[in-house]
Amino acid sequence: METFTDYYAVLGVDVHASNDTIKAAFKKLALKFHPDVYNGKDAQERMRLILLAYQTLSDTDERRLYDKQHAQELGLELNGTGAARQFSSTPSGASNTRAGNDRRFAFPTLDTTSASTIDFVVEGFSYKLWPDDALLLKRNGTLHGIAPDAKQGGSHYCHRCHHRWTATAQDNMRCPRCKASDWAEYLLLRCAHCHAVFESREIRDTIRGNRPYFPYELFPLCPNCRRSQWCASENERVAVLRAANARRRTLLIIGSFVFLVVVVGVLFFITTLVH
Repeated sequence: METFTDYYAVLGVDVHASNDTIKAAFKKLALKFHPDVYNGKDAQERMRLILLAYQTLSDTDERRLYDKQHAQELGLELNGTGAARQFSSTPSGASNTRAGNDRRFAFPTLDTTSASTIDFVVEGFSYKLWPDDALLLKRNGTLHGIAPDAKQGGSHYCHRCHHRWTATAQDNMRCPRCKASDWAEYLLLRCAHCHAVFESREIRDTIRGNRPYFPYELFPLCPNCRRSQWCASENERVAVLRAANARRRTLLIIGSFVFLVVVVGVLFFITTLVH
C-alpha cells in the first residue's frame, strides 16, 4: 500500500494557501534543494517530492482530489473553501486528460519523413507543425514559437490562461483576462518516456528579471507519467551546469591552497627577518 504524503507539509504551506503562496514556496525550496546546490544524499528524492507536491497543488482539479484524500487520511473535516468544492470523479491515479479539445496533452506521431504538417490539439489550441519543427520537438523535447498571426478561427488565444477573445486595435497587445503581454508565445514540451506533448504554462521568470525560462518553466514534471528527467534539452543543460559547478569548486580549492601557501610563505619570511 502506497504511503500517503502530506504535500502541504512538504512545501511548508497551509491547506488554504493561495496558488501564489504555493508557487512562491515551491520556488524557494527548489532553489534551495536542487541537486546542483544541495549535496545531500537525499537530493533526488527530496526534489522529486517537492516537484510532485507543486504539480499536484498548483493544478486546480488535482488539488481538489488531493484535498479530499488529505482530509480522509488526516481525519479532518472539509470546511471553508474546501467544503464548497465539487470534486471530480476522476481516480486520483489517473492521467489528467480532459475531454474533447480541452485535453492537457496529446500523443501526436512526429513523422518527420512526410512533407505534410502534423496537426494536434492541446488545451483548446490547434497546433500545426512542419516536419522541421516536429524534428526539433522530438529531438530536444522543447519547441518555442509564436502562434501564426496569434489567431485561430478569427479570435486571439492566450497561451498563459487559455482565454479567447475577439481583438481590436486597442486591446491586442495584452490578454484582457490575465494581462500577459507574451500571450502569443507558446512552448511545447515532449516527454521522452511516455511521448506526451503538452504546453508550458509559464514562459517568463519574474525572479530573474522576467526573462524566459531556459528551456521551460522551473523544474516541471510530465503531467502524464509524472516522471522527471524527461527532456533531452534540460538534461543536457543540467549536465553543463554541473560540470561548470565542478570546475568552480576545483578552482576554488586550488585558489585557497595557493593563498594558504602564500600566507605561510609571507609569515615565514617575516619571522626570519625578525630573528
